[in-house]
Amino acid sequence: MDVRMIKGILIDFGGTIDSDGIHWFDAFRESYALVSDIPRDVLYEAYVHVERTLGTNPIITPDFTFRQTLQVKIFMHCEYLKSKDISSISDVDQDTILNYCYNRVVHHISAVSKPTLEKIQLPMVLVTNFYGNMHTVLEEFGIDHLFKDVIESAVVGVRKPDPEIFRLGVKALGLEPQETVMIGDSPEKDILPAQSIGCQTIQLSAPVTLCASFLLLEEHGSKLVQ
Repeated sequence: MDVRMIKGILIDFGGTIDSDGIHWFDAFRESYALVSDIPRDVLYEAYVHVERTLGTNPIITPDFTFRQTLQVKIFMHCEYLKSKDISSISDVDQDTILNYCYNRVVHHISAVSKPTLEKIQLPMVLVTNFYGNMHTVLEEFGIDHLFKDVIESAVVGVRKPDPEIFRLGVKALGLEPQETVMIGDSPEKDILPAQSIGCQTIQLSAPVTLCASFLLLEEHGSKLVQ
């Protein structure tokens, strides 16, 4: 990586800003374990079903907050499990799962991600597979002012891992790909496709957290942070 060339940052949201490298399926699995003993493969089946459904159907509207988005996902998980005669999770237990997941994200963004991102001096563009409500979500967490632009799959009509979504991010920065660094948690959806168009990349996975990734760049002489 040549940090001397970096003039702008592309960054993922889910699994990066909201949970520092923890995949959302793993976060859900931890929360469901509080109320029910659902086999991992069964819960993963429900998780994939819901993600695909939301990715192709406008169930989430632009005014949905992150909490409302989680609530819809959890309800749909439980409905899918019930339809397969696998598990029936009560409304009270759904609230327990929701509160656990949401409070975890609120704490992480307020304590880690927001203070870290506020130190960045270079322009940032968010590149995310989301449902059309990312601007509402960013406002909800008080970080909407930190991004020059948002490239959201449901809005632009391109989803990761299609490299075109990263080209749109680079274009929004007004830079060449080699002048940008893409920061994300998924090798398949973030790192490899961004590299394929010439972006520099940093993959979040322990011990490389969001904060550590910027410190790594700073240690190599970058003027990314204050």
